[in-house]
Amino acid sequence: MLLLCRAASRRDIETEGWCSAVLKDVTLGQYFPGDTLIHRLDPRTKILFVTVYIIALFVAKTWVSYGSLLLILLISIAISKIPLASMLRGLKPLTIIIIFTAVINIFYNGEGRQLFSFWIFTATDAGLIKAGYMLLRITMLILSTFLVTYTTTPMALTDGLELLLNPLKKLKVPVHEFSMMMSIALRFIPTLIEEADKIMNAQKARGADFETGKLTDRAKALLPLLIPLFVSSFRRADELATAMEARCYHGGEGRTRMKKLRLAAADGIVMSFSVFLLAAIITLARFGL
Repeated sequence: MLLLCRAASRRDIETEGWCSAVLKDVTLGQYFPGDTLIHRLDPRTKILFVTVYIIALFVAKTWVSYGSLLLILLISIAISKIPLASMLRGLKPLTIIIIFTAVINIFYNGEGRQLFSFWIFTATDAGLIKAGYMLLRITMLILSTFLVTYTTTPMALTDGLELLLNPLKKLKVPVHEFSMMMSIALRFIPTLIEEADKIMNAQKARGADFETGKLTDRAKALLPLLIPLFVSSFRRADELATAMEARCYHGGEGRTRMKKLRLAAADGIVMSFSVFLLAAIITLARFGL
């Protein structure tokens, strides 16, 4: 009986469409509850650290710098206790974009020794190295961003971003509204993905085919999916607006927070380390290390 159940489960996975598989791989906006050091850090600390980390990624020039940054990322993921498989699964929907960006760097770099050429494209060894750097850079950038969203609730992320951007209020920038929009967008990504999966399954039950045919045929088959998804999105947005108005929400005017953010000793250590990290990467890049 157990073997039959496993066989049935494998058949379900094999018959699952590529569209449904891609939708389930989108993990942006999800929060993984936990009580690790990464989870307990102030959201402002995490936002500042990932900003410094991304700057360091673009400053880095050699494998030594990239190796150091990769090691820091892997240690952070291990501390957060978020499965690495879950992090990597979130990269699947972006695989084509990442690979395409890397391939462009192979052929559009005139420096170095020529490896091969065809038509108007020429690949060089310098271009190949640059493509490797770009591939690693984009992957690490996305994973570091995932780590922040996976270990921080949307509300905490909103509060942290708003406090960081507070000085812009003097310039009449709607900081609270911007932070709230970002929070709502992150919160609704998993909801919209779930809604798209439900609509797709309902249309499959009515005979819709999303899996066979040419790429253009598959794209045309997705049109009936987009219309109800847009309608559902606007309906949810209207319901959310009504609920916020019913609770007398008027932007950041007169709002208080249930949990006030306070910096701890760990936040000071992480911020100090981020400054040291950026200084070290800049120094390594300057000396070509």
